[in-house]
Amino acid sequence: MSVTAVPLRPIKKGSLTKLWVGLGVLCLVAAGIAWAGTERQVSSDPATFFANNAKRSTVRTTASGLQIETIQEGTGATPGPQDMVLVEYEGRLLDGTVFDASAKHGGPAPLPVSGVIPGWSEGLTLMKKGGKYRLWIPSELAYGPQGAGGGVIPPDAPLDFDVTLVDVAPQAAMGMPGMGGMGAPPPGR
Repeated sequence: MSVTAVPLRPIKKGSLTKLWVGLGVLCLVAAGIAWAGTERQVSSDPATFFANNAKRSTVRTTASGLQIETIQEGTGATPGPQDMVLVEYEGRLLDGTVFDASAKHGGPAPLPVSGVIPGWSEGLTLMKKGGKYRLWIPSELAYGPQGAGGGVIPPDAPLDFDVTLVDVAPQAAMGMPGMGGMGAPPPGR
């Protein structure tokens, strides 16, 4: 058996340089397109985000500006302001940064409906036991200009939560009257 050698023509001087420069330009163009697309999706302006989000057919906006989307409708009771709820949640900033989740604390969290930030209180009273919801909370219904968590939630940050309402009970039945919870309103609110 014989192998025939096929001579390769040498490449022109400077061709490799042109190839690498071309690949570099292509990478820069791709990165620019990706950045521009992401910038449009994640607006740094909360007012623009809320205005665009309100246009979605599945999102309901309340008079206060809270936006709620029903992911899975519940069939049980709706909590009132004096009730306690058991919830699973994940809280994010609008850029997607997760700042808290009930899973980080061992599972569903018991919270008083009136002992959390105003956006949560309002949202909880619109939910039904067994349902899963998404809340977009404007900063004035969240932590406002002071932020929270030692800088984890910046001042004037709108918040985004996924919430599953596991159970509803009167505060007295849970034995926790007046208990503060995740996101309790800051002093003076």
